Amino acid sequence: MANNILEMALERLERDFPPSSLSAWFDDATVVSFADNRLILHSPVQFKKEFIEHKFIEPLQNALYELTGDQTTVVVVTGEYTMPSTSSSPYDDYTFERFIVGSSNKFAHAAALAVSQRPAAENNPLFIYGNSGLGKTHLMYAIANVLRRTHPEYRIIYVKGEDFTNELITAIQEGNVQAFRNKYRMVDLLLLDDVQFIAGKERTQEEFFHTFNALYEAKKQIVLTSDRPPKEINTLENRMKTRFEWGLLADIQPPDFETRIAIIRDKAIKMGVDLPDDVSNYIAENIQANIRQLEGAVKKIKAMHELMGERITISLAENAIDALRTENPGLNPTPERIMEEVANYFYIPVEQMISQNRSKDVAYPRQMAMYMIRQELEYSFPDIAKIFKRDHTTVMHACNKIEEERKGSRETEDVIKKLHNNIRGE
Repeated sequence: MANNILEMALERLERDFPPSSLSAWFDDATVVSFADNRLILHSPVQFKKEFIEHKFIEPLQNALYELTGDQTTVVVVTGEYTMPSTSSSPYDDYTFERFIVGSSNKFAHAAALAVSQRPAAENNPLFIYGNSGLGKTHLMYAIANVLRRTHPEYRIIYVKGEDFTNELITAIQEGNVQAFRNKYRMVDLLLLDDVQFIAGKERTQEEFFHTFNALYEAKKQIVLTSDRPPKEINTLENRMKTRFEWGLLADIQPPDFETRIAIIRDKAIKMGVDLPDDVSNYIAENIQANIRQLEGAVKKIKAMHELMGERITISLAENAIDALRTENPGLNPTPERIMEEVANYFYIPVEQMISQNRSKDVAYPRQMAMYMIRQELEYSFPDIAKIFKRDHTTVMHACNKIEEERKGSRETEDVIKKLHNNIRGE
């Protein structure tokens, strides 16, 4: 029940909160433990933790009372999470056995499995890259779960790149940098998720550079994930790129049709949903690039079937996917979302997009944002010009420049493809 309790509680909260709001705040929350009338949730981002505590603690506790008949205390934790050497945790759900293998991910799966069997051997570090929602974090947890069983003495830490940076900032402010260093340099397995977020941050890169060296020289396993390979992380220091390439690089691509079908069926079985083959096929044909969206579609179909009493048909699936597109802003992007994703990709503040800053570090991302708005939304040049407070001829020049660059550069084509996937949440 521990693994499903959060999902069941959130279903009850949909009576009082929009599903899109619940998804935004709980999409990456997991149950650390549920015992003795105490539910501990892990939210990897500090501001999400604080908002959940402010807005959702009491409603969650009321929902849990409806489900269990007991008064339950909800506690939210964040930051790095030290994997327990014993007892169960939500990470038990993320095993190699539960990872659906297909042509798009079989190499990354094999590489992760090899690391779990021979840690700190030839595949150190293991660097897994690919777009969001394809299973990178699942493979990280799977490695940790194997090593928890085979090496119960191991100290294992999982942390997101953004949280690593925030923790370092706190350590600097409080004068505890040495304790920060000791924590990360005394582990047997370090799992750093979304390493791209330390790029462009000089002090963070400096600290992680020395942490990496200390662990590598001590023959401790390092596993990293990113949305792109090291050489494409523009503001990552060259010495970091070199070290990340010392071990093994493994990419994960969007799943092919057969793998999507397998994932859909697996999710349906776990949720107790009997999906007809034509409905599974419809989902697989209409959601192609993101495993989380496949799971979301099955979950939405289940909810509509149970709450509305409708048969599970293609018509119901169509309505469910349409609802997902309404709830997920990534499926219906706005100029603001596009600007934000481009700014994140190039590691600049989004405000710089409409500033008068003409430096190359800002001008090129601005031109790319103009181009992506034109491509994704088919806005006119004058409409785009109003957004950026420029003349429409400036927008024309930017779009023509990027288009010409795209035709002659595979690298630019790859950047545009990644931005498209990020914008669409794929």
